[in-house]
Parts: sequence; C-alpha cells; structure tokens
Amino acid sequence: MGRFKSLTILLATLLCVALFCSCNRSSQSPKTERYEFTDDYGNQVSVPAEPLRVVSLSPAVTEIVFALGRGDLLVGRTDFCQYPAEVANIESVGGISNLNIEKILALNPDLVISGSMIPQKAAEQLSALGVPIVCVIEKNRFDGLYENISKIGQLIGRSPQADSLNRQLKLRIESELSSSAADTIGQLADNTNHNAMCGHAPSVYYVVGFGAGGNFTAGGDTFINDLIAMAGGRNIAAGVKGWSYSLEALMSENPDFIIIRREDSATFCNTKPYTRLDAVKNGRVVAIESSTIDLQTPRNIDCILQLRNTFTKAK
Repeated sequence: MGRFKSLTILLATLLCVALFCSCNRSSQSPKTERYEFTDDYGNQVSVPAEPLRVVSLSPAVTEIVFALGRGDLLVGRTDFCQYPAEVANIESVGGISNLNIEKILALNPDLVISGSMIPQKAAEQLSALGVPIVCVIEKNRFDGLYENISKIGQLIGRSPQADSLNRQLKLRIESELSSSAADTIGQLADNTNHNAMCGHAPSVYYVVGFGAGGNFTAGGDTFINDLIAMAGGRNIAAGVKGWSYSLEALMSENPDFIIIRREDSATFCNTKPYTRLDAVKNGRVVAIESSTIDLQTPRNIDCILQLRNTFTKAK
C-alpha cells in the first residue's frame, strides 16, 4: 500500500511538471492573433499581429524596418536591399523582377512586405500559396514618408516606435533645415505654384535615365520633386507628370544644377550632347548616393541637406 502511494505521488509530480512545461512553452510561443490590413492597392490581407519572420521585397521597406529597430525580424530581402550594412547577413530572394518564389517559401515567412516595383504576377502567386503579402508603396509627396513609416510600424508591431520616429524626423526638418523647409512641405501639399514659390531658386534637373534609351527624370508628381524644392531648388520638370522628359527641353532649360546618381556621374559628364550643358561645364553636377533620393526613407533628409548645402555654397 505504501509502495502504491509513493507511485501515485511520483506520477502526480511528473504530471505537474509536464503541465508546467507545456504552459511555459505556450507562453513563449508566437502569438497567433491576426487582423485585416488594407494595403496600398486596396487588398484586404489577414496578417499576424506580431510577425516573427518577415521577408521584405522593397529596399525602402527594409530600411524603415531597421530604422524602427526590428531588423531582426527580417529573414529575407532582395538583392537591391543594401542599407544598412547589416542586410548583408540576411538571405536574398533575388532581384525585383526575378524573385525566387521557392526560396521565399522555404524561408517560411509569416508576412511579406513589398513595394511598387514587384510584378503583380509574383504577388498574386505568393498570395495564392497562402503567404500574406502586403504592398506599401512610395507616395507622390514627401509627407507620404510618415504614412509609410506608420504602416510598416503597424505591420511589424512597432506603432509607438513609428510615431516616435516620425516626430524625430519632423523635428529634424525644423531644426536642421529651418522652418522654411517645413513651410515648403505645406505649400507643395496645397499645390502652390512651385515656380512662383521658388522665386530665384536655382534650376535643377534630376537624371533618372539618359542616353539612347531616352531621358527620364522626376516630374512634379513625385516625392523627389518635393526633395528638390525643400532643398531650395526649382525642378525644371515640375510641370511634367511621370518620368519621361525630352532632350530638347533639357537642353533648352539648361539648368543650373544636374543631380545624378554617383555611379552615373562620370559617364553623363562625358556623353554628348550633355557636355554642352552649363551645369556640366561649370562643375555643377551633383553626384549623390542614389538610395537617399530614389527611395522614400528617413535618409531623404540627408539628401535634402546635401542639396541645400550645395545650392547655398554656389550662390
């Protein structure tokens, strides 16, 4: 009888230990709560409240996730996600137009966040395979940066941090760029005539593409136009919608400054007929790190500062 009682106590003890371990594992397991998120294309997507494995298909998204302090959530990124340096330790899933769907699936993400450059077919394929994919795209106005930070913050469970980052960026604009930059944002948002607003501001042309394939720039309906205006410049393509610009218009406008990606600067300056532009002849071709101006991220402010300093020194 005593032996049976001892065995009963032992079994009861083991059961309690097992229940404790089970409860402990349960408390450590990822939360499974989900909610409906409406992405920038109007798609309703069921996403996890606190994702633990995220694949970013946008360099801007990747940069913002790191800015929000959760780069550790990223298990996959594209070849074009190159900032900050830590992204080199994250598995690449290919380029923008040649995504490796099998690799994305192998990473077992509970959330994929893409941008506007991802082919619709790839997004539909991932969705059909049961992978939650949401699109957060760049906005036409500089202010859209704050919206994107808020959305990404919500998606990765960092809304308070997103609010804090947005406050810091706004304060930085006011302190480092002076109130005039903040005023410019408001005027642009109100569709104020940019030419009239800039007065004697230096004329500026941003090179997106050039040469035999055509000339492309950032028109007035792009956030890049806002960056130029906030830096104190006048975008000669402000009256153009989209990205295409004629060579004749460029040569005729003959802008004071050319802004171009650092890696394209030397080629542009040695290619005819661009060699005839005053900006090229006068050494006013501003070579800039492309990701600070092409992507809608917190580093846009660094771009504005660089351009403003360049414009100011040239006066």
